[in-house]
Amino acid sequence: MKAVQIKENIYWVGGIDWDLRDFHGYLTQRGSTYNAYLIIDEKVTLIDTVKHYLYDEMIARISDIIDPAEIDYIISNHVEMDHSGGLPKLMEVATNAKLITSPKGKAGLMAHYKKDWDFQIAKPGEALNIGERTLNFVLTPMVHWPDNMVTYLPEDKILFSNDALGQHYASSERFDDETDFDIVMEEAKKYYANIVMPYGRQVQGVLKVVEGLDIEIIAPSHGVIWRKFIPEIIEKYKKWSANEYDEKALVIYDTMWDSTKKVAYAIQSAFEEKGISTRMLNLDVNHRSDIITEVLTAKYICVGSPTLNNNMLPSVAAFLTYLKGLAPKNRIGLAFGSYGWGGQSIGQVEDVLKECKFDILDSIKVQYIPDESQLEEIKGKLKEEI
Repeated sequence: MKAVQIKENIYWVGGIDWDLRDFHGYLTQRGSTYNAYLIIDEKVTLIDTVKHYLYDEMIARISDIIDPAEIDYIISNHVEMDHSGGLPKLMEVATNAKLITSPKGKAGLMAHYKKDWDFQIAKPGEALNIGERTLNFVLTPMVHWPDNMVTYLPEDKILFSNDALGQHYASSERFDDETDFDIVMEEAKKYYANIVMPYGRQVQGVLKVVEGLDIEIIAPSHGVIWRKFIPEIIEKYKKWSANEYDEKALVIYDTMWDSTKKVAYAIQSAFEEKGISTRMLNLDVNHRSDIITEVLTAKYICVGSPTLNNNMLPSVAAFLTYLKGLAPKNRIGLAFGSYGWGGQSIGQVEDVLKECKFDILDSIKVQYIPDESQLEEIKGKLKEEI
């Protein structure tokens, strides 16, 4: 296992998680990386660690450069265990290391690991001198946990951005200009949509800080390191955090006997005839985290379910729970579906869309199997409403 040089005496020493396919409900088809960064100076400094089962990989990369026992400072930008999982073993090796973190970071690490390590609280506005270099800390609470912070290295113009600007993406390449740009941006969008979206206001605050820094490299905690396409990813974060969306409709549904599916395609036809781009997203074949990636930039969110035992289908209920937690703002919602005798599902879907504070179009409710005249009527009415 080899370290990868980012700049002179600064190395990536993280782990590549090729097999990861689920990150607490987020489908990670391309795996992930857990990025840790080693700075060799008068005080040897490690920024973050890795998930516990990649500890040996991280230690091997560190050992490629230096004896891990010589580490003086460990910066913990974030408590979550995909970043801190390697800490317990590392602290047994780097016995003289100070652990630098935010005030809430200290509380979180002690709660997680029950260890009273040699903590030092990061002080925003006060530089930590490590020799020829200094480290500056910016607290970024709720991007995306209360303890979060980022670390800036002015002498080398590197921002260690923690979970901001990351991607769940496993790759042998370490830099944005060494791999497929479209894939990296796709994964960055998915990461923002499924993890960061509820915290747009806080992200905008961080972006203001970032724009005031002289940056040549952004080194996030997941995925590739940005060095060429920094303006592009910053512009995307501005758009996403400002809740800007495209004139696009998503028709999200599940179906039992294809009646709800027929309604879904009538809705799609109405949007198409109005010149509005539309995506059909059957929950039976599309994962909720991929759908949420589309939600990030869509204006119309149409959700359909037949009625099963006086309720919506479980797949639709699970998606709506996920959607509500991620809290997209200022969307237009539409509930639709078919039923046999009860028809409760459509109202239940609409209630969740209202809880999301969406503007609501008139719901569409069809008993049993819609015929062509009913589908034409659905299409005509919706075209008038949008």
